[in-house]
Amino acid sequence: QVRLVESGGGLVQAGGSLRLSCATSGSIFSINAMGWHRQAPGKQRELVAIITRGGNTNYADSVKGRFTISRDNAKNTVYLQMNSLKPEDTATYYCNAATGPREINYWGKGTLVTVSS
Repeated sequence: QVRLVESGGGLVQAGGSLRLSCATSGSIFSINAMGWHRQAPGKQRELVAIITRGGNTNYADSVKGRFTISRDNAKNTVYLQMNSLKPEDTATYYCNAATGPREINYWGKGTLVTVSS
């Protein structure tokens, strides 16, 4: 099993920045890829960014050029640097890990990001 704990959410004005962290523990060796997803009130959860075991990254079109996913293997932590935040980025952000040959997914409890206009 993999345990994920997010932190770094909060209230920020439009145009500001936040950095989210996702601390991982447990069967870290089994992780194939990690991602950040978000869910706004009344909307479906959507993928924001993903980073694979090999370091490849991919982003939702809505955040390209503004958000950056990265990881620190020594700290077993994945980050999401969010710049030029917009009110439409307001959501609960969840960390996700896809593990093993069957791509079993684990989720954190989420951290709330609120962007005021």
